[in-house]
Amino acid sequence: MGDVNFSVNNLRQFLSIKDASVWASDYLDKTISESNISYLIQYGKVKKYGNNGSTLISIKDLKDYYLTFNGQREIDWKKKLGSDLNWSLSFDNLRETDTTKHVHRLHPYKGKYIPQLVEYFIDSHVDQFKKDIYFKKGDIILDPFSGSGTTLVQANELGIHSIGIDISRFNNLISEIKLLDYDFESLSTDINNICKKINDFEEDKKILLFEQELNNEIYKFNYKNFPSPEYKYKIQKKVIDEGIYFKEKERDFLIIYQRLINLYKIELNQNNNKTFLDKWYIKNIRSEIDFIFDLVKKIKNVENKKILSIILSRTIRSCRATTHSDLATLKEPQVTSYYCFKHKKICKPLFTIKNWFNRYVIDSLNRLKDFNKIKTKAYFATITGDSRTVDIFAEVKKRNIFFYELLQKQKIKGIFSSPPYVGQIDYHEQHAYAYDLFGFDRKDELEIGPLYKGQGIEAKNSYVKGISEVLLNCKKYLKNSFDVFLVANDKYNLYPLIAEKSGMRIVNKFKRPVLNRTERDKSPYSEIIFHLK
Repeated sequence: MGDVNFSVNNLRQFLSIKDASVWASDYLDKTISESNISYLIQYGKVKKYGNNGSTLISIKDLKDYYLTFNGQREIDWKKKLGSDLNWSLSFDNLRETDTTKHVHRLHPYKGKYIPQLVEYFIDSHVDQFKKDIYFKKGDIILDPFSGSGTTLVQANELGIHSIGIDISRFNNLISEIKLLDYDFESLSTDINNICKKINDFEEDKKILLFEQELNNEIYKFNYKNFPSPEYKYKIQKKVIDEGIYFKEKERDFLIIYQRLINLYKIELNQNNNKTFLDKWYIKNIRSEIDFIFDLVKKIKNVENKKILSIILSRTIRSCRATTHSDLATLKEPQVTSYYCFKHKKICKPLFTIKNWFNRYVIDSLNRLKDFNKIKTKAYFATITGDSRTVDIFAEVKKRNIFFYELLQKQKIKGIFSSPPYVGQIDYHEQHAYAYDLFGFDRKDELEIGPLYKGQGIEAKNSYVKGISEVLLNCKKYLKNSFDVFLVANDKYNLYPLIAEKSGMRIVNKFKRPVLNRTERDKSPYSEIIFHLK
């Protein structure tokens, strides 16, 4: 803690965490919780002071932080991205728990938008100043690039029927399990049975003792060399050169790590290196994955089997042999201890999935129950197929005859979707672990605008053609008075041409800042919501 003379006058310049949240809320004219203040201390944004064992924060430190970051962010972003930036669509007042509410965090998915963005355009009650109403309860909405199902979930919440199409079989499984109805008593029984068996399972009996000793060594080393929050604060103030300091300490701990690996005779790598599951998982973790998946395949209840498959997929994504800061974009397998840029201390690869699996089954069950409280009886259909050619009527008829009859009668009111961006994400590859595990067929060659095709002229022309063909096909199933909303980062100005080729016109554009990005690059970034008719 910082050293300071706490005289009566000086003490007035310091606040407890509780009082700081009240002061900051008044200062910023928005709710700042005690956990928000604790975050600032934990990550070295403001200095921690003490008085008789209590935690105090300087009002000056808080004011300086908000002036340099929060208060100036809108001004700075508009300078860099343009004065037409619609800051109300930043949703900067929301906490992470709001943007990942209920089933939206059942499984990670790169490139998805927050549910509040969908709500803003399809919920007539979300903004009292918004005059236009595009969708109402009982309408049908389409997402031809449905991804992990954000549009479908929010439509259901509002009593709007929905159809989601995606070329990826795994993406559609994520969407489907969010919207299925569950017998929670039966699901809890299956979960408890699997958890008991995995917790009793030990492929390598040395792993538990090894991890206990390794964790103790890491704790002692980090406590001494990377004390929190002092270390982070010193980095912020440039008292420590992080680049030089971490390399020295990383080498020091690697000696301890290697000694324990040798002592317990831990096998790090698998014998094969052919598949994703072979390459990116430490040997003991791979054994546990195979064990759990065999248990899941034996479950008789189809809905329970699907959600437990997704929980296992979520677990193994978190347990890949990579650094914490490279989870979104894998580089090389990490099977040794390392300095973690995300946590600012020494971290290690995982040697068991038990803790993560146990954590995710509890979290998933709670999220499903939370969503079940607000779910409506609105129809939904998830379709694995190519949106350029798929027969929506025929596919819905296969799934639900009642939905099909409604669809034929009133057709689709409109679209809310985020098409892939040119050359940014390989959508199948981001879930390569799941395709390996489940044996799903991959359709990489049918992706529109994938990363592997780049951002050259040929890739852009192919992208324009692909998106236009999707809209032309979908138009056949839309009402005459349709509304189409497409969320896009159109830095190449392709959407005016896409609209023209699709026989549509852009009637409005909403440019929004994208905050709270998880990548290391946190530079100002915006996207546009195109309204087409």
